[in-house]
Amino acid sequence: MAKKVLVVDDEKLIVKGIRFSLEQDGYEVDCAYDGEDALNHAKENAYDMILLDIMLPKMNGYEVCQQIREFSRVPIIMLTAKSDDMDKILGLDYGADDYITKPFNILEVKARIKAIMRRTNPEVTGTVNTDEIISGDIRMSTESRRVYVKEQELNLTGKEFDLLLLLVQNPGKVYSRDALLTAVWGEDYPGDARTVDVHIRRLREKLEPNPSDPRYVHTKWGVGYFYQV
Repeated sequence: MAKKVLVVDDEKLIVKGIRFSLEQDGYEVDCAYDGEDALNHAKENAYDMILLDIMLPKMNGYEVCQQIREFSRVPIIMLTAKSDDMDKILGLDYGADDYITKPFNILEVKARIKAIMRRTNPEVTGTVNTDEIISGDIRMSTESRRVYVKEQELNLTGKEFDLLLLLVQNPGKVYSRDALLTAVWGEDYPGDARTVDVHIRRLREKLEPNPSDPRYVHTKWGVGYFYQV
């Protein structure tokens, strides 16, 4: 079945170019040109990926991303014409999985889409592994990519799940920010360690009873992060 992508941008030429290129690769593509239309599309359809511009009419991309995160874990890549680091970090803070700065190369866009889809929708080969990981009050399903704390499901993004899974599978092991960036985002990811800090903070806000005094995801000052119950 073809992967389904929603492309959101008020610049119709950009949308047309992305749509054409993705359809050439076999994707099914829907388009939206303002924030409200994008949100309606996301509510009414099951997408494998959303490309979301920040500067949109009616509702900006940050607001759209935040509202989508209330009901969906669909991977979101923010498209931004702003090069300021804070704009990128703010996008991640609202629940985006990645960002691309305009002007961009369509080959880079497609590479990012494929990389995120590989991590969030891995192909099943051989015997299906239905094992769950249980650590304290945390229960993780590697097959459905769901996380529960005391049987209450958490709404994690793809990157937040990948971060938590890596840490839970290696309790007590301290990972530097650079090591986490490479392991979760890949060696070719152009972002920096602040991306990891943003995702750790977001993960703690969802996971920890008291994020300022974490019970699960701890900081080793001057080194990095580790998981310990």
